[in-house]
Amino acid sequence: MKHLLLFSLLGLLTGLSVQAKVHLFLLSGQSNMAGLNPKVSFIPTVEAAFPDDKCIFVKSAQGGQPIRRWYKKWKSADGDTLGAKGALYDKLIAAINPQLGDQKFDTLTFVWMQGERDAKEKHGSVYEKSMQGLIDQLKTDMKHEDMKFVIGRLSDFGNDPARKYPDWMLVREAQVKVAEASPNGAWIDTDDLNGKNDGLHYNKEGYAEMGKRFAEAAIKLLKGDCK
Repeated sequence: MKHLLLFSLLGLLTGLSVQAKVHLFLLSGQSNMAGLNPKVSFIPTVEAAFPDDKCIFVKSAQGGQPIRRWYKKWKSADGDTLGAKGALYDKLIAAINPQLGDQKFDTLTFVWMQGERDAKEKHGSVYEKSMQGLIDQLKTDMKHEDMKFVIGRLSDFGNDPARKYPDWMLVREAQVKVAEASPNGAWIDTDDLNGKNDGLHYNKEGYAEMGKRFAEAAIKLLKGDCK
């Protein structure tokens, strides 16, 4: 009888130890995130890394948009809000429930590809504060202080001054700084994803590789093997 009870307890403990986790991934940003099809490389790479868990993916992106469409407390260097109300942030949050339903998630990962518009509008000086503000806003609203995040650094498109993106380098630097300041953050390089002419948008192969890099960075964070 004692042996049967022991085996039952061991079986129960084993079952609890291998209980599947739920990983929620939120993907957002402007045109280069809009151009990413997560099913090509991001989702397969993530699911291969967590075969025994459930992974839920939510993507909401819109081209040509500044970060103030997400960050509700955004202000320019002059203190102007320029109508920052976070409409695209609200759209992202609204897209979660149809995918998540009543399920509770164990981990939350935010994947971000944006910044071109802010670089063009000369808001690079406030991008670091805006990016950190958006991350904190999402952590608070989702009640998940341990949220992981991966930022796609702007490509080398705007490194050429002739292309008239005056704050391009400031935004790039801010993205790296925010990611490297947190043990829960990471960034990916996209300089080689936009073709030989360094286009603003990426080619088919570039988007596939970007998805793979995002996934690998997220997996590394989730498995605790940070930078």
